[in-house]
Order: sequence, then structure tokens, then C-alpha cells
Amino acid sequence: MPTTDGDGPERADGPRPADGARPGPDGRSGPDSGNVRGAPLGPDGLPRRSSRRAVLAALGVGAVGAGLGWAGYEQLKRLWWQVPGIDKPRRPGELDYAAAGWAGASESNWRRADRPADFPVDRVVIHVTQGSYDVALQVFRDPGHGAATHYVVRAADGHVAQTVRELDVAYHAGNREWNERSVGIEHEGFVDRPETLTDVMYRSSAKLTADICRRYGIPVDREHIVGHNEVPGATHTDPGPHWDWRRYLRLVREAHAAAERKPSARPARDS
Repeated sequence: MPTTDGDGPERADGPRPADGARPGPDGRSGPDSGNVRGAPLGPDGLPRRSSRRAVLAALGVGAVGAGLGWAGYEQLKRLWWQVPGIDKPRRPGELDYAAAGWAGASESNWRRADRPADFPVDRVVIHVTQGSYDVALQVFRDPGHGAATHYVVRAADGHVAQTVRELDVAYHAGNREWNERSVGIEHEGFVDRPETLTDVMYRSSAKLTADICRRYGIPVDREHIVGHNEVPGATHTDPGPHWDWRRYLRLVREAHAAAERKPSARPARDS
């Protein structure tokens, strides 16, 4: 299961953005559903959206002017999406992986971001639930739990539930930097019961991981697809000694190659 060690709401991440920075019903951020008073209007009658490049340039000048230097700029860069008119439009229940179903986690168990614009995504972290699929979704919906992965894969049929958008930072790895740079996948099962790690779950998860790797340009290898136990500072042991890494990486590579051969394959996501 994911852990909040080293990350979590109002802890290592600092305070969450004010409610005014959250999206309105139309998916735009800020009060009045993203309409900024005095902002120039575009041809559609809506406020023009500032470019990320312009905002980052302004942040860089501001950081240097304030004597914050490069470290200050890096910190400010991660807040660029909070500027009114910058945040990407979002729709409730929107999926990053087309084969998944939506089962949203509590907002207390993840942090709003705009990856990979503010944090490059270059890792996939593999978890095992130590419990049932239904219990995993239940605890992710619990605001007191303090943790969630982006996806949960069911053992019986390989069904994938997305609980956190890939844009956002899920509290799953027990390490703030790794939370920011990774997508977490939970698998229904137990680390000491190899029979719970089913073939259909391996195959379904491999297709999901291959899709993530294609979209972000992540190499399909053991440096970039890792277990929860391999995250620096990790205290958890999942996916455990019975997780078949050789088999899993083979399935991911096969799914990745098959997707590359499809004429309609989606291009990699811009970073």
C-alpha cells in the first residue's frame, strides 16, 4: 500500500492552495470559474490564457530580482499553475488511461499539480495492496488515510481504476521527490501469497505501464519501473519477493512494442 512517509497534506508539501485556486465547474481555476477581472478577452469572449513560457520567464526575473537565485526559481516554477488563467482545464472523471474507470480518491490524499509541466514524470512505482481491491478504493476515498496511488488494478479480471489524475502528485511512494516524479500503480494482492498475483492482473498492469512509458518517454527498464520497496527511504516491502519482475518487464515491453506498431498510436506527451 502507499505511504505518506516524507509526503502528505500539510506536511512535507506545505499548505495546499487556497480554495480560490481550485477549478470551478467549467474546469478553470480561480474564483468565478477562472474569469480574472480585467484580464484581456479572446475571440471566444473568455479571458486570454497566459503562456507558460511567459509566466516562467517572469518567475525567473522575480526570483533573481528578489535574490532567491536558482533554488528560489525552481520553487516558484512549481507554483506557476496557480496563476489565474494558467491552469489546464479539467473535467470531473477525466481519464489519462482510456481503458480505466474513474474512482476518485479524496483530495486529502494527493496534491494538485500540472505534471509534466512543473514536475517531469520519469518513474512508475509498483505497489501491492495487502488487501482487497474494494478496500483499497475505500481507503483512498477516506480523507484521513493520507495516501493514494494513481491507479488500482483488480486481481480477478485486471480491471483498472484511476483514482488520481497523472497531472497531480499522489501520496504513494513515501518520498516527496519520488511522489512528484512518478506514477503509482496499486495491485490487489498480498506480498506473501503469490497466487493472488494473477496472470490477468500482470497483463493488464503491463499494458497500463507501457501506455504511461510511451506517453512520457520513460525507458522500459528496472531503473525506471521500480517497486515501492526500492524508493529511497522506503519502509514498505511491496511488491514483495513473489512479484515476477522478469515476467512483468517482458509483458510491458511486448505491450509497448505492440502500441508502437499501431498506425493510430498516440504520440508521446509533451514535457
